[in-house]
Amino acid sequence: MRRALWTLVLAAPLSALAAGNGVDWQRQVLRVTGDGPPDVRAANPSQARLGAERSAKKDALADLLEQVKGLRLRADRTVGDEMVREDIRQKVEDVLHGYKVVQKRYFSDSGVQLDVEVPLGALTAVLVTPAPADTVAPAGTKANARDEAKTKKPARAKYSGLVVDARKLGMRPVLAPRLLDAAGQPLYGEETLSAEARKTTGVAGYFGSLEQARKSALVGAKPLVLGAARLQGSDLVLGLDGAKALAGLEPRLLAEGRVAILIK
Repeated sequence: MRRALWTLVLAAPLSALAAGNGVDWQRQVLRVTGDGPPDVRAANPSQARLGAERSAKKDALADLLEQVKGLRLRADRTVGDEMVREDIRQKVEDVLHGYKVVQKRYFSDSGVQLDVEVPLGALTAVLVTPAPADTVAPAGTKANARDEAKTKKPARAKYSGLVVDARKLGMRPVLAPRLLDAAGQPLYGEETLSAEARKTTGVAGYFGSLEQARKSALVGAKPLVLGAARLQGSDLVLGLDGAKALAGLEPRLLAEGRVAILIK
């Protein structure tokens, strides 16, 4: 019964996942609860609890592995599809073994429950091979930015992040979305992120409203807001004006993955 519930959680609305088990697309984590019954063969309550914790950790890891297979990397690929390759499967399992215990609950019968989380960014990092950074950076944010930095004093940041509105396009959350220009050239994606952001933040958070996004630490209260022109698979295509606006965004914000996508 419990494993059937996990399947339902993966398809639940964004708002339903913000505080419960499953994929929290706003915080970009995969969260499960591991159950550990008391060890009835233990010699004393202390040993029974230790046995329960081991069982809870094993249960949590099994649930993480089951859930992660259903996550979509892109529109046409799931993590499970990628895990048919033994090397990818091992990398994903290594990430899952590094889960963080965020809460413990002890019961009077010496049973234990553990809430654990894995950052989606860490999963994406082992599933996507980064392309050369210059192929995905908006025009004007690489060499031009370095040249300007030599002659200009650093300007005060105008925006706190980026929000892309895709609510009318029927987009579903994926681990590795990209922003493209009208010609299909990548402007932002996994490759744009810094090494640290690839392990933690991930490519983008998903929110149901602009208000929710602005209240998050991900993009802050003053993000640049752009509307996506169309959906191409799991990639969002920006119009000419949107691509120009993105090129003027502070590169650091994209490197840190301070990007939110609005979906229904």
